[in-house]
Amino acid sequence: MALELDARQRAMLEEMHVRVWWPQAPAPAEPAAAQAEAVAAPVAPPPMAARPAPAVAAPAPVVAATPRPAVAPAADDGRAAAIAAMDWTALQQSVSGCEACKLCGTRKNTVFGVGPAVPQAEAPPRVDWLIVGEAPGEQEDLRGEPFVGQAGKLLDNMLRAVGVSRHGEVRGAQAAFIVNVLKCRPPGNRNPALDEVAQCEPYLKRQIALLQPKIILAVGRFAVQSLLAGSVPDVQTQPLGRLRGKVYRYEAVPVVVSYHPAYLLRSLPEKAKAWADLCLAMETVKSL
Repeated sequence: MALELDARQRAMLEEMHVRVWWPQAPAPAEPAAAQAEAVAAPVAPPPMAARPAPAVAAPAPVVAATPRPAVAPAADDGRAAAIAAMDWTALQQSVSGCEACKLCGTRKNTVFGVGPAVPQAEAPPRVDWLIVGEAPGEQEDLRGEPFVGQAGKLLDNMLRAVGVSRHGEVRGAQAAFIVNVLKCRPPGNRNPALDEVAQCEPYLKRQIALLQPKIILAVGRFAVQSLLAGSVPDVQTQPLGRLRGKVYRYEAVPVVVSYHPAYLLRSLPEKAKAWADLCLAMETVKSL
């Protein structure tokens, strides 16, 4: 899958250290074959002992210290129903004053989301893309806006490379709205807790219902688990890398899985995979 890129977009990708292989230069098959050969190579059995050795049990599979259940505890039905009936302004106000979990006692600001300016106070902005991250960090908590640090700069550069903008300020660009699963920062940037995700889930559902995006790009493990828990039975145990490369559905909206920009800053070689995810999302939008 490839996109037609101009010189500016190619230069932007080079600054992001993303290598793009063009059709006229097909990748050699030797590295993949060598890798497959290395994976398939049999392991030499240990030499036979003179006397039979006592049986040794096979190693147990590695299990996380605190395994996540397949389904998070549901939020209060009455509260979820009330949120599902809110308009855009009421939803913003509800998030701003939310005290449904303990994160309200440690946050500085709630982080509702960011995108193009709305034409009317009660109406959501019109967007093509919805980017769903995991939880606000320190800078996001201070400013009340998602993805404002180095990870946010990387995300903006990657989106611009495929003609997408969070503010819609670039003429001809597709508009994106950016949100997190959690609307408040977990102390110390720890992982979101199950009850915190459950209390914020109605807000995310309502945002998706009001925005009606053409495509959802889920970045990071917790975003993927929240969006695909109802359609992918083993999503809680699947590595993120195995979930990539496919188009899923959330309430009939296509979902593409990718790595979180903060992870890409620590793992530069994975940027090429994130670029492939963006290409898949772009091609999915074009096919609609």
